[in-house]
Amino acid sequence: MSPREGLHLGTRAVHAGLPEAVDGEPFLPGPVFASAFHLSGPGTPEGYGRYAHPTMTRFEEAVGVLEGGAVLAFGSGMAATSALLLPLLAPGDVLVACGDAYPGVRRIATEFLEPRGVEVRLVPSDEAAIRSALPGSTFVWVETPSNPGLDLLDLEALAVDVHGAGARLAVDNTLATPYLQRPLEAGADFVVASGTKALTGHSDLIIGYVAAPGVEALAPVLDWRGLHGAIPGPFETWLAHRSLSTLGVRIDRQQANAEALRDLLAERSDVVGDVRWPGMGGVLCFTLGSEERAEAFLAACTLVADATSFGGVHSTAERRARWGTDDVAPGFVRFSCGVEDTADLVADVERALEA
Repeated sequence: MSPREGLHLGTRAVHAGLPEAVDGEPFLPGPVFASAFHLSGPGTPEGYGRYAHPTMTRFEEAVGVLEGGAVLAFGSGMAATSALLLPLLAPGDVLVACGDAYPGVRRIATEFLEPRGVEVRLVPSDEAAIRSALPGSTFVWVETPSNPGLDLLDLEALAVDVHGAGARLAVDNTLATPYLQRPLEAGADFVVASGTKALTGHSDLIIGYVAAPGVEALAPVLDWRGLHGAIPGPFETWLAHRSLSTLGVRIDRQQANAEALRDLLAERSDVVGDVRWPGMGGVLCFTLGSEERAEAFLAACTLVADATSFGGVHSTAERRARWGTDDVAPGFVRFSCGVEDTADLVADVERALEA
């Protein structure tokens, strides 16, 4: 066994995708700003930056180490989602998707796939509901933990049933990241994620990816990416790779903060209801009874930004119903814990609850 086999995920995130050590060279080479490369003889896609560039390839190798498969990077999580669903589903196919998961998936399903002749079955993020929709299905899309409901699914058991029905399983791994969950090992056929969130964790770039057990399964996805030009640029890709090194320490602190806030909120049943934290990741949700009370809470926080993303080093929260895309109560708050000192964050939330 080589020295790097069997390493924990936090260690692998620090070293993934780095070149062999060469005296005088940096640990992680800087971004390669080029759109064209020397290419003689027969034409190959590698000769033009819309198909591949060295910085992106290195990042894909790094994420592949973490997810345990082959990876293709995209300009955003939605670009990755589109590149998986749109070329792989054809008229006559049947898509089962969690209707309470990311709203962009629902829009692709109902606005683009259904008119094309794909049957779409939207179900809750509930294993019994998903299984009841499996007969005749060809593709199943789940998100666990779901967003914003934070429901968990048993991926190993679900993968067995999905494959038994003759379908393929895709898992949105955005919230958990491969640090906490590796769907390919559980039997999923594809993993999709927005690396914008916890994977890179600094709220300073937009990126996404698709992973599969091998490169063969990604062939139509790769073709779609090249045709539509949905790649991330070299600087964003380099920032994303640089950010992987702190994945473990960031998520460990975010989880510790989430657990501490869960304990605080559970003690404040006088003002807080429906506290949800699946024990995975730094996101938790709760209800403050009304839109006005939720807005007052957000305004009173001093360490927590009112923002719609999650997974960053800065704590953020939002009243999720303001978008009108999720079936949640008006006072439902999605809270993303950052890496602030736990005592400071808990104190800030406690003060805001008094508002």
